[in-house]
Amino acid sequence: MYAELREAGPVVPQADGSHLVGTYHHIAALLHDPRMSADPRTRGEATHKPPFLRLDDPEHHRLRTLAMRPFGPPHSPGRVDGMRDEIDRITRELLEPFEAGRQIDIVDDFAYPLPVTVICRLLGVPHEDEPLFRAWSDAIVAAADVRPDDDSTEQDKVGDQARMEMGGYLLNLAEQRRGKPGDDMLSAFANESDPALRLTDEELAETAVLLLIAGHETTVNLITNGALTLLRQPEQLDRLRREPELLPRAVEELLRYEPPVHMRERIPHADTDIAGTLVPAGASVILVLASGNRDPMRFPDPDRFDPARPDNQHLGFGSGIHACYGGPLARVEAYAALGALLPCLGSARLVEDPPPYRQNAMLRGPRHLPIHL
Repeated sequence: MYAELREAGPVVPQADGSHLVGTYHHIAALLHDPRMSADPRTRGEATHKPPFLRLDDPEHHRLRTLAMRPFGPPHSPGRVDGMRDEIDRITRELLEPFEAGRQIDIVDDFAYPLPVTVICRLLGVPHEDEPLFRAWSDAIVAAADVRPDDDSTEQDKVGDQARMEMGGYLLNLAEQRRGKPGDDMLSAFANESDPALRLTDEELAETAVLLLIAGHETTVNLITNGALTLLRQPEQLDRLRREPELLPRAVEELLRYEPPVHMRERIPHADTDIAGTLVPAGASVILVLASGNRDPMRFPDPDRFDPARPDNQHLGFGSGIHACYGGPLARVEAYAALGALLPCLGSARLVEDPPPYRQNAMLRGPRHLPIHL
């Protein structure tokens, strides 16, 4: 389908008024184009202020910078590296029940609990409350699932309620840390001493929800897609077991070959010519990142999974001002998870192929991945 999209032209108008873009160089250019907005309010929608993922500069830059202060350089340069031992420990604990002769679900038994545990530790969520986030997260993500024959009103209502409950919980947790900080991000947000660098309560709740959803849902897909790809390509699995030093490059190739996020939306501020097609102001422009990742004009033999692929400037984490905030953490988690899984996968077999997928156009990954060890 993506090959057909690229052949149809750089910009392909759709019956609903949206426009699909599936070629690498056009997607990359549009991700850096200030004429393109990420904010749904650009099309005149009456909606509440979205999280910084869907804002434009300068407000996007302000909120992203404040959110980054307790997470990464320059203010917290050791945050992600400091979690490596913890991530390795969590990974080992999750793998302990994996015994020969057992059937396990890579999603439920491994790929889901690893990143949700990591992001909860990062934010400072108590271990006993982690199960709350599975129900909330599932409801929020399910609200974006495709249901062409069903009324989505109820699902949307459940998703909005879950987002409110999660935001309220995280804001309350941050309040408990005010004046009694721990070594976690909610504590850092709640105890920022400079008023100019302080998030409002609404911003804190929205940012924490965004970090929790984006910080684990995509990593679940990255780990699961990686396991599925290697089980389907035993020669590449064997190669990685012989040459584990290739694992970092293999993760980059997975982000190209089977990315967790397949598309992002942009909206022109004004009528805009894109590769010879006039796109009206307020129209929906869908940048199909996964199609750009398979563009033969950018990647030789793009439909081949090559864990040693050189010059792999994929779009798996986006690009431009909205490039994935959590990319460094996702990479560390994927290295740890897939490196630990390699010995188990050598003698494993898929129980069903293809496995059941979540019906979501943007987030791509199996809902379950049962394997027999």
